Amino acid sequence: MSTSATPVVPAPPRAFSASDLAIVGVVIVWGTNYTVVKEAMATLPPLAFMSLRFTIAALAMGALLLGIEGWKPLPRPVFLKLMGLGLVGNTVYQLCFIVGLANTSVANSGMLTAVTPVLVAALGALLGVERLTRPLGVALALGVVGMLLVLGGRGASESGASWFGDVLIVGASVCWAIYTVGIRTVGPEVSALRITAISMLTGAPGVVLAGVPELLRLDTSHIPVGAWAGLVYSALVPLVLAYFIWGRTVQKVGSSRAGLYNTGIPVVAALTAWAVRGERPTLFQVIGAGLVLGGVLLSRRR
Repeated sequence: MSTSATPVVPAPPRAFSASDLAIVGVVIVWGTNYTVVKEAMATLPPLAFMSLRFTIAALAMGALLLGIEGWKPLPRPVFLKLMGLGLVGNTVYQLCFIVGLANTSVANSGMLTAVTPVLVAALGALLGVERLTRPLGVALALGVVGMLLVLGGRGASESGASWFGDVLIVGASVCWAIYTVGIRTVGPEVSALRITAISMLTGAPGVVLAGVPELLRLDTSHIPVGAWAGLVYSALVPLVLAYFIWGRTVQKVGSSRAGLYNTGIPVVAALTAWAVRGERPTLFQVIGAGLVLGGVLLSRRR
């Protein structure tokens, strides 16, 4: 008597959840923020811009935490972990990102930050907080290749690019990967808002102090209103609102899946540059955007 093997039914694709939608919103905010920051730094010195921006963001995040959850002491090991994440994911990251963007082109910045999802997945697998499945691995590869095509098609050798700026952007990507995986290890007993607020507040002093010399030399009479508006926007939306949403969704969907969506940031940056600066996408950019979309869809499979 023969027995037939039970057919293997492929896992259905993940439903597009509210968490996915929230991450897409964060990607749009962070992608457009490249142009906002670059435009503002045309008249505001980079370190002065960074210092003012982070001061506003840290105060707003602290007020948000007090208003919603109030102040609750954390166990010493948890607080020390958040302090370390604040130094890496805020102090060092902001210095690398702002100074790097000031010393290289937007195209180079976007291309180099495309490695972030790979770093997030690799670190997560190395630390045992994520399981690197084959679909996710292929999706990550598609996403990174797509980003390289998108940004390579726009031209990586724009004027203003330098090795110094490129190295700093790579450093920012490493810092962000460590921060993303790190907040995944904190545990569900600490809310995403508290994680974000405490890591931001502990990382703020170094960021603020780094910009003090430029702030003392700043002549505010020559700063246009648009630059100030860009400063306030980039503080409250990409840093406060988007950081909070990012922390909450990473806890829900995992750092690898959330990190994959980061590959959409350079796509948004390219589209923003097209709309604001009149840069038309090339064939390579269209192909790259298709690969990114394919990677995001593939990541939803179990």
